[in-house]
Order: sequence, then structure tokens, then C-alpha cells
Amino acid sequence: MESYDCLKLGNQLCFPLYACSKEIVRRYKPYLDELDLTYTQYIAMMVMWERKRTNVKELGACLYLDSGTLTPVLKKLEQKGYISRHRSTEDERNLVVEITEAGEKLKEQAVTIPARMGQCVKLSPADAAELYRLLYLVLGNVDGTPASDKLPD
Repeated sequence: MESYDCLKLGNQLCFPLYACSKEIVRRYKPYLDELDLTYTQYIAMMVMWERKRTNVKELGACLYLDSGTLTPVLKKLEQKGYISRHRSTEDERNLVVEITEAGEKLKEQAVTIPARMGQCVKLSPADAAELYRLLYLVLGNVDGTPASDKLPD
């Protein structure tokens, strides 16, 4: 083995993850264009549909986004009328995000997107579950959080 084999693109785990992520997000685009959402806005709304109310710090942790990236996304979602943001009455340092009625209605338009994306990806349910498990295992190893904390109930 050559000493520089570790630098070959074909030997990198990060490259297929990067390329796959980029291609998956590209496949989402036409579906999200129908909703006038970016991918980042869409994943933020997914958390909001589930939680209804959260603070910016928790939302950022769920999405692996820092506040510098998340703030413009939330501002745009607020301009569109899908969320509201306000300071917590218990602790003014916390910015609370709540879903609005319009944001809840958007969920009805978005509900078909996962199935439509599933047709693009073409993985068996077992392969999809295994990939999901492995990706969360990697995330847990990278960020120090046990994968079991990230897997759905």
C-alpha cells in the first residue's frame, strides 16, 4: 500500500456521504419549490410540525445548525407566516419559536414529499432502515451523543 492511498477519493467515507447528501437535496428541490421552501426551511418546519414550540438553541441542536445559519432561515419562515419568534417570558435570553396556523396548514401540502423522495432513492425498507441506523451511529460518534438518543421511538 502506498503511503498516499489514504488521500485517494475512492478511499474516503466523507465523499460518498457528501455526494449523496448533495444529490438528495437536489432531488428535493422541485418538491420544495412547490411549497416555496428551501431544504433548510423544510427541515426546520419538520421539527416545528413535531414540536409546535421550541427555542432556537434546541432547534439548532436538532438540525445540527448554528444560530448564524438558523437565524436567517427562521426570519424567512416568519416572513412567510409559518412561525412566530418571541423572547421567553421566563428567560429573555431564550428566543422561542412557535408554529402558526399557516405553518400547520403547510404540513398538509408537505405530507407527500417523503413518499415522493422514497421513489427517487429506491432503497428497500430494510436497506433504508440500516442506512438510517448507520448514519445516526456516525453522527453520534462525531458529536459524542449516543446514537440511541437520536433514533425515533
